[in-house]
Amino acid sequence: MNDPRIDKLAQLLVHYSAKVRPGDLAMIHLYDPLAEPLGLAVYKEVLQAGAYGIFRVDPTAANEILLKYGSDELIEKPNPLNIWLMETIDVRFALRASSNTKRLTNVDARKAQLLKKSETPYWKVFMDRQSTGALRWALTELPTEASAQEAGMSLSEYEDFVYGACMVHLDDPVAYWKQKSAEQQRLVEWLKGKDRVVVKAENVDLTLSIKDRVFINADGDNNMPDGEIFTGPVEDSVNGWVRFTYPAIYDGHEARDVELKFENGKAVKATASKGEDYLNSILDVDAGARWVGEFAIATNENIQQFTGNILYDEKIGGTFHIALGHGYPETGSVNESALHWDMICDMRSGGEIYVDDVLFYKDGEFQV
Repeated sequence: MNDPRIDKLAQLLVHYSAKVRPGDLAMIHLYDPLAEPLGLAVYKEVLQAGAYGIFRVDPTAANEILLKYGSDELIEKPNPLNIWLMETIDVRFALRASSNTKRLTNVDARKAQLLKKSETPYWKVFMDRQSTGALRWALTELPTEASAQEAGMSLSEYEDFVYGACMVHLDDPVAYWKQKSAEQQRLVEWLKGKDRVVVKAENVDLTLSIKDRVFINADGDNNMPDGEIFTGPVEDSVNGWVRFTYPAIYDGHEARDVELKFENGKAVKATASKGEDYLNSILDVDAGARWVGEFAIATNENIQQFTGNILYDEKIGGTFHIALGHGYPETGSVNESALHWDMICDMRSGGEIYVDDVLFYKDGEFQV
């Protein structure tokens, strides 16, 4: 018997996040068979909305086998099915679940680079279509034992955390997300027309420009849970350094105490106390990987702890994050890469963000 919160989450994804309409072609992508309960609940809501749903289900070990047995030529070959789907569907539901969070930890880093490069055409189509509204999407993750263990919780504790972050424990989660949207839109409006951003704290001293760039109000339209405002900074404007508070995790690989030094937009130096070789190998995946594609300030007050899952961790209230690699075209970013790696820095103790010399953010709270 399904947890009733799964049905509420499906309703939120279909009707609020992706706004499925009659006649839509909706792809329900299950990243692991464990996501099936949520996938079927989403499918029911898609059908009731008058749309047609199709499933894509990935075998859990497919990429592991490809990287182990595939030649370089086969690994770096773009998957034509993925490209066709991104060109064809109207709605994409990315439903994650994890039976093993460390599945790709020991794969060859060079081959992982090749696989990442193979995804560039796929993600370019996705980014271009979603930036114009031609493709609507929603991403979430179903709680599992593996993810709960990664977060240091029991399954029931982790379920409460996840559903609480999505607000489906409330009688009317849509009302909450609409209120959150209005709060964040006020900040987005204030940032219009601004230019110079200065970020200072014990672990960061960065400057960047947001001139002629657009801040996006991340209010549950795509990610669930959500809660952030983000933009793509002017590509050559980022200067300074940052030491990220939390481990940076990508494809099951963990880099700790990551410190980046930026010169004219590029991360010219990247160090870590753990995982430094992997960090630098991934940052060399292509020409855009060492440039900042996203600068974001998180706002989800119901997420206050690190879990090792970027879907939740990048929303921790009182933090900011930057993503190295691909930027979102709707922000004005023109940086392209197969990479999009979010890294998080806590600002709740002494952190300040100035925008055009006005104190915008202090100790994890907005000041305007």
